[in-house]
Amino acid sequence: MKCIYCGHADSKVIDSRLVEESNSIRRRRQCLNCQKRWTTYETVENNPILVIKKNGSIQPFDKNKIINGILKACEKRPVSLIEIENIASQVEKSLKENMKQEIESIKIGEMVMDMLKPLDQISYVRFASVYREFTDAENFINFLKNE
Repeated sequence: MKCIYCGHADSKVIDSRLVEESNSIRRRRQCLNCQKRWTTYETVENNPILVIKKNGSIQPFDKNKIINGILKACEKRPVSLIEIENIASQVEKSLKENMKQEIESIKIGEMVMDMLKPLDQISYVRFASVYREFTDAENFINFLKNE
């Protein structure tokens, strides 16, 4: 790394520590030319996950949108906020582990439905009814019969 004082191309790391508040490393460096010291922080670069909506538009992934959707489906149901946040966190973790930078909103909805179904059947049906955009009762009944 270049020295911030004299611009020399080489420096050495004299101390490294984990920063407790975040996933970063604090490094104390010393220039091999002028001997001055400075601190750098090394963090993992997070590439944003982009969601391809049904209408073709693209938006950055927002875990809060998942939480809000599940909250609406779980209204007046015995599902805790912790359980809802766990579903959203599991979806986010799965997307990051998948290493895809773009994903269709349909797939995210399917993931949520798969996790919501064993938790609470009524909330699952509510979420599915909004997510699947049923146009009439017949479509909704057919969906329930296939489940």
